[in-house]
Amino acid sequence: MTETDDKKTRRSRAPDPDAQEMPQGWRMSRRSTRAGKKVRKDMKSQERRDKVAFSAGRAGRSFQRYAYVAGVAIAGVAASILVLVLIATVINGLARWSASRGTNSDSGIDARAEQDKNNLLLIALEGDKATGFLAIRSDSEKEMVYGIAIPDAAFIEVPGQGFERVGDSYEAGPDVSASAIANFLGVPFSKWVLIDAETYKTAVSSQSLSGVVSSAVETNMTAEERDRWAGVVDAIATENVAIVPLPTEPVNVGNQTYLDPQRDEVAALVEQWWGVSQEARQDVVRVIVYNGAGVPGIAGKAGQILIREGYRVVDTKNADRFDYGATQIIVQNGDENTGAGVRDVLGVGEVVVRPADQQVADVIVIIGKDYSPPGTGSE
Repeated sequence: MTETDDKKTRRSRAPDPDAQEMPQGWRMSRRSTRAGKKVRKDMKSQERRDKVAFSAGRAGRSFQRYAYVAGVAIAGVAASILVLVLIATVINGLARWSASRGTNSDSGIDARAEQDKNNLLLIALEGDKATGFLAIRSDSEKEMVYGIAIPDAAFIEVPGQGFERVGDSYEAGPDVSASAIANFLGVPFSKWVLIDAETYKTAVSSQSLSGVVSSAVETNMTAEERDRWAGVVDAIATENVAIVPLPTEPVNVGNQTYLDPQRDEVAALVEQWWGVSQEARQDVVRVIVYNGAGVPGIAGKAGQILIREGYRVVDTKNADRFDYGATQIIVQNGDENTGAGVRDVLGVGEVVVRPADQQVADVIVIIGKDYSPPGTGSE
């Protein structure tokens, strides 16, 4: 076999992973030594093995081609099934997502109204200062009342004031306090009663709410609602009242001491007593409200309205300027429907979808001069 023939044979035959590597450095001539003869003998043996391997390789390649075709067909069927499963999963996921984020749906509004009916905020007053807040929920089926006592130094987001001591929220009125606590806990509190600080302390220490609502200094409830609540709490035995202090840790800032709420422990309480899971709280649309109209307090008022409708306001502050004519609703995490829901609550707004890589808020609202809070009498 010449060197040229040997190259052709090597090009035509399939590579054999078990084939021995060709020896190198020997003189291939008739004057070869015994070692050379042995080499040639080994080469012939190698050629025979290569032919067998080549034949087997052709059969193997034929099998591989058939297997490949069959594999493609099977893979195609599997892919089709996978696509159908993925489609079904996505559809079900979207359905669950829509249900969980159905803040503005009729069912969501009804459920929130039903939940709100069983919630009441007690605000303790000492002079004109709020010294404590008691967020309670009545459970008529279990004949229980659950409550979280929130100290005035708790540091939370207050609509229109930013992060502040919750006690300072009362300076803007009890409605602002109720909105702040509803926003913080993630459950609605539209009804409140004002009670004196001593009555509040006695209720918390004795784990009894008997006579508390009846002795209210002021309330935004109707007479019928007040009588209903008085009847509820007066009928609950002390052993069926569970009031716990808000889990907090003290934080010193300058000469001020704030109480930082322990979010995970608070979330566990809310889930246990109000049935609102942490996952559900995370599904709530988060909003930052900017005052772009220059009207004092207007961002806070817009924030309160959004909170009442189930949104979570994570911050309120002034915009970069005060000459915005039209309210801007910028969706950074979601779609146009997310912005449309915010616009429906506020009554005005130009919706723009502008995705952003941040995890603070889903929607940015810049209040313009076209916005008038309900009850202002202006259009």
